[in-house]
Amino acid sequence: MSGRPPAMKSVFVTVGTTSFDDLIATVSSPAALQVLQGRGYGQLVLQVGRGALEPAPSGSPAVALESFRFKDSLAQDLRRADLVISHAGAGSCLETLEEGKPLIVVINEKLMDNHQLELAKQLHRDGHVLCCNCSTLVETLRSMDLSTLKPFPPGQPEKFALFLDKVVGFQ
Repeated sequence: MSGRPPAMKSVFVTVGTTSFDDLIATVSSPAALQVLQGRGYGQLVLQVGRGALEPAPSGSPAVALESFRFKDSLAQDLRRADLVISHAGAGSCLETLEEGKPLIVVINEKLMDNHQLELAKQLHRDGHVLCCNCSTLVETLRSMDLSTLKPFPPGQPEKFALFLDKVVGFQ
């Protein structure tokens, strides 16, 4: 039983098996925490992967911050979340969308071979996710309207595979 009132919404941030310290730093920054708090989010759970950054306990007493590197499964964290902020890895995006959670995909602009950018752009074009980079994340959080997101068709991994093939140019 967590100590937060049930009305407080939760944000789950995942970087998958990689590291994306810029995302962790941005989403746990005072500016981002202030926006999240203003939008009714009271908990921020960070999956930091192989990152060097261990975020300091929240400087904002209104947003509880917890972090971990890896778990066998993120399903429980995804289920608990009211909003997911993720790197653009295909696995993380698919798992979040299949869970039916609103998703903000943050592009890692430091990646050279950025097929993730194509995936994020296509999911955004199709209306399933919001898409930004670290420099625009706080503004995206401030202006987001999650009600405009379209549900991703559930339980159709073969459609997602075709979608990925199209994105990375196999078709």
